[in-house]
Amino acid sequence: MDDLKLALLVNAVSPSVGGVLVRGEKGTAKSTIVRALASLLPSIAVVPGCRFACDPAAPDPECPDGPHEEGPGAVRPARLVELPVGASEDRLTGSLDLERALTEGVKAYEPGLLAGAHRGVLYVDEVNLLHDHLVDLLLDAAAMGRSFVEREGVSVRHAARFLLVGTMNPEEGELRPQLLDRFGLTVEVAATREPAERAEVVRRRLRYEEDPARFAVAFEGAEHGLGERIAAARALLPSVVLGDRALRAITAVCAGFEVDGLRADLVTARAALALAAWHGRTSVTREDVRQAAGLALPHRRRRDPFDAPGLDEAKLDALLDEHDFEPEPEPEPEPEGTPPDGGGTEPEDGGGPGEDGADSGPSRDDGTEGRDGGRPPAGQDAADEAGHSGAGEGVVAAPGGVFRPRLFTVDGIGEGAPGRRSKARSPYGRVSGAVPGARGLHLTATLRAAAPHQRARGRDGRGLVIAGEDLRRAVREGREGNLVLFVVDASGSMAARRRMTAVKGAALSLLMDAYQRRDKIGLITFRGTSAELALPPTSSVEAGARRLERLPTGGRTPLTAGLLRAAEVLRVERLRDPSRRALLVLVTDGRATHGPDPLLAAPLLAGVRTVVVDCETGPVRLGLAARLGAGLGAEVVPLDGLDALAGVVRRSRRAA
Repeated sequence: MDDLKLALLVNAVSPSVGGVLVRGEKGTAKSTIVRALASLLPSIAVVPGCRFACDPAAPDPECPDGPHEEGPGAVRPARLVELPVGASEDRLTGSLDLERALTEGVKAYEPGLLAGAHRGVLYVDEVNLLHDHLVDLLLDAAAMGRSFVEREGVSVRHAARFLLVGTMNPEEGELRPQLLDRFGLTVEVAATREPAERAEVVRRRLRYEEDPARFAVAFEGAEHGLGERIAAARALLPSVVLGDRALRAITAVCAGFEVDGLRADLVTARAALALAAWHGRTSVTREDVRQAAGLALPHRRRRDPFDAPGLDEAKLDALLDEHDFEPEPEPEPEPEGTPPDGGGTEPEDGGGPGEDGADSGPSRDDGTEGRDGGRPPAGQDAADEAGHSGAGEGVVAAPGGVFRPRLFTVDGIGEGAPGRRSKARSPYGRVSGAVPGARGLHLTATLRAAAPHQRARGRDGRGLVIAGEDLRRAVREGREGNLVLFVVDASGSMAARRRMTAVKGAALSLLMDAYQRRDKIGLITFRGTSAELALPPTSSVEAGARRLERLPTGGRTPLTAGLLRAAEVLRVERLRDPSRRALLVLVTDGRATHGPDPLLAAPLLAGVRTVVVDCETGPVRLGLAARLGAGLGAEVVPLDGLDALAGVVRRSRRAA
């Protein structure tokens, strides 16, 4: 929590740092502490009546409400605007004021959330669940400091400079790399494991629930002092000097950690300047650089979605030790009642208003954990195939190399959550037509439907006379994310032929593809005498990768049990989310050494798009996976045929 408070305060001092991404488990007061930031920000002067919060000292020349006349401004608190995960594009950027357009015949613009957040805070709870089309709009606004609206005959641009704060639970999926890089700082938050601290959290929460007003009064003085310190640091910031030695140290640290691009250098420099101002200094010190790098670099070191964010502190110290800093000045005395590193009071509690699951403990990993037995002893292969139950120790194989796999899609046109895999009717794709309806109004089609009836309806002014039957909604076609359910053979036949390394590499490649296409994924493994749901369907591909890497092998091959478990999981998911279509990926060599005939499960999987990845290798092949695929009505792909680039090379050679 100290790191989180410090990151938020650094951005309050210097919004140019670029915002904060808060990652953490549920019930850690992420939302509570972010919402508390707004009351600490200094008030701002705005042009009276301007819907875009223009500064009277320097109004935006392109403000849709301008031009503004000179005059005294009105003072109001800085706003915290929340962007709901399910918000529409119109709500975020603004759109044509349909009421005035249809009744008065004028082209007027209705501002969105980006306009409301200008010079304040834009907060996105569960930012990792935000739809891609909204992420793209946020990227543009965060990069340029302006919002551009070109739609429905409206062409508007306005300033949109805001402090972007997002919270997320990594178990529910990761952020797109482009958006991840836009956050200046990132903080990992976890609940304390100290019983005394947890008791104080509970105690404060109970006191708050008894009398919220009295509880707030008890901390008024400390919060007022914290707000004054933020204002003082903002005033001091222009006087802070980033010395040449400090700048070289920053660039050396960023180069040493091999971060992409130069945004990390800029963010670290800005954060170091803000930290110096926060501590009342006019020059950047080694500790400022160290703290800034610790907040700015962890999320920029990730090379793929399966890498956990983090920073090697020993390496950071070693890189900083290579640069001599000027002697650090004596620390300034801190304002009374304010901790030196994060300011303010302790966090109110472990889950205030708006925070879900305050009493939740740490999440439990239910994945099968195999003991590393190295290579199987001699005769193990025969024992596995002969009927070893699989209850003993399993062998954990390292995953092979990751590659770009072929694209597998679900046939037809669905209506599931927006994504990048299969065709779907979506509120965010290209317009392909219009049908009667009021939700998602298609303005042009509505006007066309109403135009022939204007004389009969007695129109006598500028506005149109619209009837309910004239309303048309847009039909759009885009892409959806699917449920990709992996069913992986982890039996002795896979370990015996040393296939598991290649199988894990292929499965990780398919997981990476699912991450990029915004799919939901699940993982079923079967070995011994049963099948296990190693990962219930989730958006966290990272969790799937962890389960797969630790997957042990050994024992018989209960293929039928794996298929029956898959059918049950798909049945339950259809009830939970009927619009999300499924793609079943079965990774097996087709052997079934335990249980009844696997094709007995075929009727339960009828209508499910299925891909069988044939793992059989060697000069003599039985073709069992191909027979299974034919019985399931599935596409059969050899393990070495998953690589999209390799397939292109093979086709090119055949053509030549």
